[in-house]
Order: sequence, then structure tokens, then C-alpha cells
Amino acid sequence: MVAARLIGPSLVVLSIVLILSPRTYSISQSDALLKLKRSFANSQALESWVPSSDPCSNEASWVGVVCYNGIVTGLRLGKMSLSGKIDVDALTEIAGLRSLSFVNNSFSGPIPEFNRLGALKAIYLSGNQFSGEIPAGYFSDMGSLKKLWLSHNKFTGTIPSSAAHLTHLMELHLENNEFSGAVPSIDVPTLVSLDLSNNQLEGKIPPSLSKFNASSFEGNSGLCGEKLGKECPKAVEQPPPVPNTTSAGGPSTDRGSVDDQHDGSAGSRKKIIVVLIALGVVLLTIFIFLIIRMRRRSKVQQDFNVLGKENASDPIQKDVLETEKKEVQLSRKGMGSSRKSPAPNVAKGSATCDLVLLSDEKGVFGMADLMKAAAEVLGNGGFGSSYKAVMGNGVTVVVKRIRETADGKSKDEFDAEMWKLGRLKHPNILTPLAYHYRKDEKLLVCEYVPKGSLLYLLHGDRGPSHGDLNWPVRLKIIKGIAKGMGFLHDELRSSGLPHGNLKSSNILLNSEYEPLLADYGFSSLLGTSHVPQELFACKAPEAAQFGGISPKCDVYCLGVVILEILTGKFPSQYLSNGKGGTDIIEWVRSAISDGREAKLFDPEIANSISSFPEMEKLLHIGAACTETNPEQRLDMREALRRIDEIQMEEGAETRTIDVSPQFSALSLQEGYSANSG
Repeated sequence: MVAARLIGPSLVVLSIVLILSPRTYSISQSDALLKLKRSFANSQALESWVPSSDPCSNEASWVGVVCYNGIVTGLRLGKMSLSGKIDVDALTEIAGLRSLSFVNNSFSGPIPEFNRLGALKAIYLSGNQFSGEIPAGYFSDMGSLKKLWLSHNKFTGTIPSSAAHLTHLMELHLENNEFSGAVPSIDVPTLVSLDLSNNQLEGKIPPSLSKFNASSFEGNSGLCGEKLGKECPKAVEQPPPVPNTTSAGGPSTDRGSVDDQHDGSAGSRKKIIVVLIALGVVLLTIFIFLIIRMRRRSKVQQDFNVLGKENASDPIQKDVLETEKKEVQLSRKGMGSSRKSPAPNVAKGSATCDLVLLSDEKGVFGMADLMKAAAEVLGNGGFGSSYKAVMGNGVTVVVKRIRETADGKSKDEFDAEMWKLGRLKHPNILTPLAYHYRKDEKLLVCEYVPKGSLLYLLHGDRGPSHGDLNWPVRLKIIKGIAKGMGFLHDELRSSGLPHGNLKSSNILLNSEYEPLLADYGFSSLLGTSHVPQELFACKAPEAAQFGGISPKCDVYCLGVVILEILTGKFPSQYLSNGKGGTDIIEWVRSAISDGREAKLFDPEIANSISSFPEMEKLLHIGAACTETNPEQRLDMREALRRIDEIQMEEGAETRTIDVSPQFSALSLQEGYSANSG
């Protein structure tokens, strides 16, 4: 007990000293990568990793290195014939590292000590020759881990119990190993992908994993349960223990036994006390660490949190498609309180009853005008509810409620972001007219565009107006989108996501079919945990898998829109539940590889076009914009240059393209079946 009293405070002091001492990284991230390279036995594929160069350079970035704002965030070293040792010491020197991929190489031996990298969010080791048992507590200090792929190796022993307690785990793939023993109960709501097939597991499948298909467990002859259609044997009841008695049949009163029990009880109490003291030290250490981490967390570390919640609701906005044609009065709760009527001739930029005007092009109006206006509910989109309001002066606006703004965003910061957006002027940009800020309510007011969104015209209205979307009009729309994106990438180039949410529902068309980009620049307004949920740019492969947000995510979104306009298909990429729509990227990629481009175009433009070669060029641009690897993807400047080069050839000979019936016009049921899911 004396030793415990002395050790407890000492551990606390030592823990505080260790935590308060800022960690220093002895070498640069480029030196750390070169050190890692030297640990590989076969590194010919890493020839671009050379000294005196920047691994994150836009001109000559190192192969397999994922960067964000000049910081290495991930390594994707799959299929590079690498072998030898993975130098974890070198990896610990890379402060921003969040994901590792060594899939389909030739590494062997026990699993490396990746558990020393507590901030990792994704580990991909599939397709190697790793073997041996993984310690039960291997993942205890990896609370951020979300994706763990160890499949197609030679791991043995039981599944580490610590893996079952990863509270943010989303994907667990252990198939085709030699794991044995029981399947642990993994009661983690975030887990959406599981594969334990082809191991040597046995026993009953835990109820917590009953939501997964039988294919997740097949190839384990010892497993049983209703999921596999195999009844588990009933447990054999053990007889109760027989009490120790004397030869005369009475209970034993051996004094030695009583003393032994007393000594054992006292020893147990001592052990419990020591354990409790140690536990208290650990909890205190964690508490202090969290406080200091919160205070010292840098902006970069906040940006890396984009691999946060990934169970987002469908990002597709239901604006015009599910319009509720009923008049509603904007409630005082929803629109804020009106203290007084706006004074006449209010100057631009002033607050009229807590409504700040960014532009007086549509006249001067205030909160009271909005309060009096009857409104149509346009829908409940990614950022919040939207209303169409017709005010007394005849001006029609759209009022959008911004649900999830940045955590701790002050009014001054919010004002600055709004004014930055309010100063943007371009023919293809929908500039906000006004905004309202309150701690629990933020509103954004924009001009109403009567023709509606591109999504609606492409998929929601098969009437006469849809017939206006011929090839010249679609080319005009794509060029306008490109010009708007080029403008945003110039004006908001300091942002990691200049637009951030480009999709057909956020592209509005005026009476001349000139596109107006909306819902841009919100990445700085949303809380870090909400960015992956609300912004379509975060569906880009590098962002969804590794958290690598960059302007190239906008390029990915532009490519999806181009392919959507050319094919007339509703992209499944807009949905998060995997139901409905077409995987437009894979479909186009497969057709291009087979030389079937002519089969891709929307029948309403494919049967009578004046310039099929130009359509084909644009299709290839869209495909190049949606490359999975951002290093192989076009950058925005190059994409815009190529789009600008495409011209409509007047007087060109009309050409008829053979389009098979299976590519007929998209039905609403196909495009929106996921909305009810």
C-alpha cells in the first residue's frame, strides 16, 4: 500500500510532464518518407521519391503520396511489388498521416506496429503475406480508426478483442486468413461493411452482427446460427460444485483454510486498490491530454477531421422535385423576430431588422417584408429548408436556412464570409442578396430563378421544356458552368474547396438557359463534422477514403455534371444509400474502354446531332475529370481550357447515331427510387 501511495502521485506527475512537453519531429516529412523507402527491399516503383524535392509539389509530387495543403496525409502504395520491412519509426515522424495502404504487395511477417500511429483512420494491408497472431490489445490506442482491411493474408489466432471496441469503425475486412476462435460481439452502429469469410472461426454469430449477410461469414465450418441456417448445439449444463467437507460429512473447519481465504481476500483487496489507482492515473492522463489537445489543436488537424461522420443522409436536394404546392406563412420562429419595419432608403450593407443587405439590385427589403410574404416550401436540402417568398414590392426571393454552421463561428467571422460571397459578380454565379445571423438561426436570401435547377429539367420534367435541352443548349450550359467554376477558383482560391457542392440541383437556369451556380463557398461556414455530410465534393474518392480535400474535388464534381448532362442519367454518386440512379462514372469508363461512346449519349440529343466528335471530346473531358486518382485527374484550369476549345460547328452535316432501346429516356422511378429509402 505504501508503494502504491508513492507510485500513484509519481505517475501523475510524470504523465503531466510528458503531456505538457510538446512533441517534436526530428526530421522533415520528406526525410521520413525517404527513410521509409530505404526500409523496402524492392522500391523501384518509388523512383519519384528523391532528395531535395517536395513530396507534395503540384509539378512533381511523389507517387503514392496523398497531400493536403503541403502536408502528407496518406500513403497509397498498393500494387508496387514492395517487400521487406515497413519502417514504422519513419512513419511516426509524419505528423499529418491519417491513412496507409500497402495492398497487394509482398510484405510478410507479423503485423507492423501501426498501433503506434494513434491518429490513423484507415489501414489497408490486404493481399500480402503477413502472418502470426495479432495481440488482443493491438487496437486499444487507435480510437480514430474507421477502416481496417487485413484480408488475404495469413493471420492466425483469435480476432483481436480491441478491434471490437473501435467506436468509429465502419469497415472491417478479415476474410481469407486463418483466424480462429469465436466471433467477437461488435456492437458499433457505424459498422456498415463486414467480411469474416474463409477463416477458421467457430461458435454462434453474435446478435450484434445479424444485420450482415451470410456471405460475410461463409467458409467458416465451425460457425452456426440462424444467419447460416445451421443450428448451434445446446450448451451442456455443468453440475454445481460439491462443497469441501470432512470425512464425517460436516463442513470443513480447517483453520489453515480459513487463514488462506483471509490472506487471499486481503491480497485481492490490495490488487484492486492498485488497479484503481492505476486506472485513476490513466483517466487523469487522458483528461489532461484531451484538454491540452483541444487547446493546441492546429488548423491542419481540424482539416483532417473530414473523415468524420460518413453516414450522411442523401445529399440530393429535393427542391423543385418535391415542391409542396401549399402556401405557408414564414413563422416568427423560423424567420426571426421583427422588431420594427425597415426604414426607407436603407443603404446597402446595413441591417434592416437583423437582415443584412449585401446588394440593393433587387430593391431594399428587410425581415418584416419576409415575415409578411406568403411562401412556398421548396424542400429540405443538404443545408436546411428553402422557401420561395414573394414580397409586397414584387421581388421574389429564395430564403435558405443554414442548419449546420461552423462550431464556434462568431458573428464577425460569419459576416466576413458573407461579405466575401456578396462581392462576387459573374454572369454564371448566383450572388446572395442578404443574410440574417443569430446564434441559433442563419438565413441566406438569394434571387429566385424561375426555370429551376438543371436537375429538375434533366430528370424531373419530361414535358415540352425538356425538349429544349438540345445539344447546343447543353453545350452552352456546360460552358457556362465551366466559366462560373473558373471564376470561383480564381476568387476563392485560398479555400480548399472554392465551390464544394457542385451538382445539378445547385445549378439554376435562367430564361436564356444560362447556368447560375448556387450553394458555393459553404465549406468555411460548416462545422468540421458536417463538411463530409453536406458537401458533394467530399464524395470525391480521395476525400471519402483518405480525407484529402483539395480544389481537385471540385473538378470531380464538374466531371459528374458533364457526364450527367451528356447521358441524361441520374448519377448514383448523388446518393449515399446505394439505391437508385446509375454509377455514371464506371458506366462511362467501361463504355470508353470498349469503344462504345455512341451508346452513352441521351437519346434526345444522340439521334440528331451536328457535331458528334465534339460531343465525344466533351465526354472524354468528363471522364478525365472523374479519375479516381487525383494525380491523374485534370486540374480545373486544364479542364476549363479543354471545354472552351469545343465549339458548335454551324452547318455541319447531321449525323444519326445508333442508340439501342436500353438507353431510352430515364424514368423518374429509376432516378429517384432512393428518396423513399
